[in-house]
Amino acid sequence: MKDQPVIRFHSTAIFVKDITVAKQFYIETLHQVIEHDFGKNVILKSGITLWEISNSHIIPRELGPEYVRNERSARFELYFETESLEQISKQLQTRGVQFLHPLHEEPWGQRTIRLFDPDHHLIEIGEPLSVFVKRLNQEGMTPEQVSAKTSVPLKTVRELLEINQDLH
Repeated sequence: MKDQPVIRFHSTAIFVKDITVAKQFYIETLHQVIEHDFGKNVILKSGITLWEISNSHIIPRELGPEYVRNERSARFELYFETESLEQISKQLQTRGVQFLHPLHEEPWGQRTIRLFDPDHHLIEIGEPLSVFVKRLNQEGMTPEQVSAKTSVPLKTVRELLEINQDLH
């Protein structure tokens, strides 16, 4: 496919009802950093764009204003990772965030939290792979058991454990 244009993922646009509320949530609660603030369009360094779209824009004109203003929209999930899941969980609880579920362990061993932003977009915050592989090992699982539980290849589990052991 010679001479094909290159298409690279840039960001995820989230349609919000109130840019001020959305910006405050993503900056103060999820610790995101603004790269560009264009008023009703805010681009975060993480690749998320918050966009308060007017009803006169082509998207609500073509799809209907309820498309961008749908309060129960959970058509996708934004995924974040942190090595400080317990601390983040406590911070979210004190902010009165609406959770889909509190901190729990997924069947594959990763601990996650799922919550909704002010416009009811679904957000997951989970442990990075290296963190939960190390945690499972520290809880007494052998590398083989960690591999079986997580579906992470044994070679990768061993590499992650060596990397983590070298850091400490």
